[in-house]
Amino acid sequence: MSGKKQPVSVLVVIHSAALDVLLLERADHPGYWQSVTGSREGDEDLRATAIREVREETGLDASLYMLTDWQEQNSYEIYPHWRHRYPAGITQNTEHVFGLQLPDRVPVTIAAREHLKYQWLPWRDAAQLVFSPSNRAAILSLPNRRVTC
Repeated sequence: MSGKKQPVSVLVVIHSAALDVLLLERADHPGYWQSVTGSREGDEDLRATAIREVREETGLDASLYMLTDWQEQNSYEIYPHWRHRYPAGITQNTEHVFGLQLPDRVPVTIAAREHLKYQWLPWRDAAQLVFSPSNRAAILSLPNRRVTC
């Protein structure tokens, strides 16, 4: 049976001003750590997708912080074990990258059916832990993107 998930998604790197990064451990694949990710629903714009996914996965209201569209896209092959979520024949996804800067580390409320736990790590450590190459590249670019107030 084929799913209805759109092959258009967001990656939201949530980080503090000091470049600590929030990572979430996937419930469906323990040991797989990542930033917030999720697919667009309906015809929502990508910023709305990012805000919705941040709220669903962390309980945070992204509109209260500095949410930035990094104007980056990554196209990649959908892992075979996740293709059942998409319409038949879909093998590629286009991911749009956002950053969400918080003043400091904050506690979050994870979605239990999606994630097992969360942790805040310094950016270099976070980049080493994530399983996705595009997530790693986004985290490694943080020092060049940080906004200072």
